[in-house]
Amino acid sequence: MRFPSTRRSAVLAAQSTDATERRQAFEALVDAYWKPVYKFVRIKWHCDADDAADYTQGFFTRAMEKDFFRAYNPSKGSFRTFLRTCLEGYIANEKKAASRWKRGGDTTVLSLDYATAEGELREHPPSPDTSPEESFHREWVRSLFALALDDLRQLCETRGKRSEFEIFSRYDLDEPTSYSALAQEFAIPVTTVTNRLAWSRREFRKLLLDRLRSVDGRESELL
Repeated sequence: MRFPSTRRSAVLAAQSTDATERRQAFEALVDAYWKPVYKFVRIKWHCDADDAADYTQGFFTRAMEKDFFRAYNPSKGSFRTFLRTCLEGYIANEKKAASRWKRGGDTTVLSLDYATAEGELREHPPSPDTSPEESFHREWVRSLFALALDDLRQLCETRGKRSEFEIFSRYDLDEPTSYSALAQEFAIPVTTVTNRLAWSRREFRKLLLDRLRSVDGRESELL
């Protein structure tokens, strides 16, 4: 399946001369990567939650100010790997200079839900056998899925298809159930359950690939 063409690459748009487009693109990149970055910092450098939040805030703010991502060359590897390399360089420099960005400084603070990220780490701690790099990749995939799921929810609400989202959520995301049980729950024929679930899955796949395309990802990276 080809990538949808509805969402321009945020990596390219982040280099736009238009300030609004550049800011929106940067926000899209933050949405996809802030949790992987935060958890990567916590795991690899054994930072506490406050320090990891400082580094995450500082990294993305510096990336925007100094235009880190302009140097990305897709022929040399994935953007995900490039961003992680930028992050490692940033933290190494911060540690060396002992001048870590502080909360409450002059830099614009990103509104990020660190408490949720901490809860996820407690509920699903990384395996000792999993490298920080692999954890970063898995968290990136989870972030894209979560963003696409939210996109699907909004799409269904906009189009008056709330039952399509509920059926998708109940069958594919919640505890195992059956088509007949859903048909009874929603008071619709089993064939309607089948059709609505097929539509939701198709739209979710489109939205997920759309999100993937926006960060210059490849479908194989989701596996």
